[in-house]
Order: sequence, then structure tokens, then C-alpha cells
Amino acid sequence: MQQTDDKQLQAKPLASWNEGAAKQSIIDFVKRVTTEASPDFVPVSERIAVFDNDGTLWCEQPVIQLAHILDRWVEMAQQNPALRDQQPWKAAVNKDMTWFRTAITKHYGGDESDMPAIAKGVLSAFEGLTTEEFAKRVAAFFRTETHPKLKRLYRDCGYKPMVELLRFLEAHGFTNYIVSGGGRDFIRQIAGEIYGIPQERVIGSSTSIAFREQGDGGDLLMKPKLDVFDDGAMKPTRIWSRIGKRPIFAAGNSNGDIPMLQFANKPPRPAFRLLVLHDDAAREFDYVSGAEKSLALAKQYGWTVVSMKNDWTLVFASEEGIQ
Repeated sequence: MQQTDDKQLQAKPLASWNEGAAKQSIIDFVKRVTTEASPDFVPVSERIAVFDNDGTLWCEQPVIQLAHILDRWVEMAQQNPALRDQQPWKAAVNKDMTWFRTAITKHYGGDESDMPAIAKGVLSAFEGLTTEEFAKRVAAFFRTETHPKLKRLYRDCGYKPMVELLRFLEAHGFTNYIVSGGGRDFIRQIAGEIYGIPQERVIGSSTSIAFREQGDGGDLLMKPKLDVFDDGAMKPTRIWSRIGKRPIFAAGNSNGDIPMLQFANKPPRPAFRLLVLHDDAAREFDYVSGAEKSLALAKQYGWTVVSMKNDWTLVFASEEGIQ
């Protein structure tokens, strides 16, 4: 089956991509780095590709992990009414998504004033759960919860063209990693099903965990303390600590991905940098907030900008339900 899939990928790569500069630039780059006679040839062992997740591989309005945490915050506020007057529980109870969107936009613009409140809420949300208990909660969320606009389960909100890109790169000897500001243990529960990326190749933000001995066994418990926030300059640091290699292909969609895309470039070795542009209000969303700096750098340095509206024939595996 894998051989058949590889032949199909080579015969018609990136099937959900329109013919154009973005698609051709990807195909040309892969050909250059995988052709042994090419001066840009890169050995298989060095063909590392890294992908941001939110807004790059799946939709980020709302941030899918935030939708999961919102349910928990409402539950916490029901148990402790005093939380109703504190952010972010207040916004969760009042379904005030504008507060969250503004906070995230401010973050990508360099204003961190709302992040301590969000961090406090995130860190306390699953305190005391074992890693297995948390995984069960996440699995149930993806099986049952639906995106408010797209009218499909959150597990079906991955971008089909980007999944095709992952398969195309794999067919040419690349090893793909997710490098996300989102939660590592959250993404791990669905990365295989949506992207075909195993859990051990997910790099993301995480809370501290601690071992609890229980006779001849034990568990890992989630603690209300940040281990690492995998965004901005932390992304290349974490790539190196987890992989030990510099990627040659990097894809993102926001200002928080800039250092990761910059890290992929080490002349004279070839590098490919890709930005997903959200400009399709009909099939997904149309916005550039939080991506202004990355788009300016893309123009300055010649990174490839992928237009959802113009470069993709499909956004999701099924477009039904979108109005």
C-alpha cells in the first residue's frame, strides 16, 4: 500500500493544491534536495521538516485547545463561584470569545498583559490528573465536540492540503515534526489520526509533571506549573533539544513562528520557509492579525506564502456544512 501511495504522490503530488507559484516552489525544492546529482542534495537523515500546528495544520479560530479548556473552566466556575469574577473563568462563563481573541492578538503583537491570567487558568485546569486521565478527556473531546462555524467535529478541522504536503514530504525521505505553542500532550492524542505523525514527534508547550509511586507501579501527575511555553524564540531551542538537528523545511502562519522559520535557514544549505495565509472567509476565515511581522519578512526574504483562497482547491477533506 505504501508503494502505491508513493507512486500516486509522485504522479500527482499535492492534489488539493491549485497549480501556481506556491505549489511549484514546493515541488521544485523537494526535487532539488532529493536529487543526488543536484548541488542542493540533502541526505535523508538531514531532511527534517517542522510544522506549527494552530493555523498551519488545523484552524485556530477558536484555538481548538482553548475550546477544550473553556469547558473545564466553566466546570471549575460551577464548583467555585468566586472564579466567575476572575479572568479567564469570567470570559469562559460569559462565552466572551472576543476577550480571548484580543488577548492572543495582543500576545503576537508583543503585549503580554493578559497572558498571566490565561497561564494561571491553563495551569490549574487539569491539576492533579494523571497523564492517562488527561488523554481520555482529550480523546472524548475530539469524538464529541463540534466547531461553532465549520459545523464539523474538531478532529475534522485539519487542512487537507497540508496533510497532503506531509505525505508528499514523507514520500521523499523527510521526517515531519509538529512544533506548536499548543499543548504537547493535547496534540499528541490526535496527531496520528489527523496528520499521521506519531506522538514522539510532537513538540509543544507543557506543564510540569511529577511521578507518584504506588506500590510496584506509579503514575505521572499534572502539576500547576509551566514547564515550557513553546512559542517564538523557544521553538528553535526546543527543536534542537528534542531533535538535535536544524530543519530544512519549516511551515507556520504567525509572528510566533518567525524564529522557527529563521532557524531553518543556514546557507549554503538549502531551506524552504512557508506561511499559510488565512484569506478565505467563505471556507475558513479571513484575517492577518498576529501575522503582520511574518508576512512582512516573507516579502522581504522571499518565503513562500500560501493563500488558502487561491492556492487550495479544498481546505478540509469535506467542505460541507460551511456557509
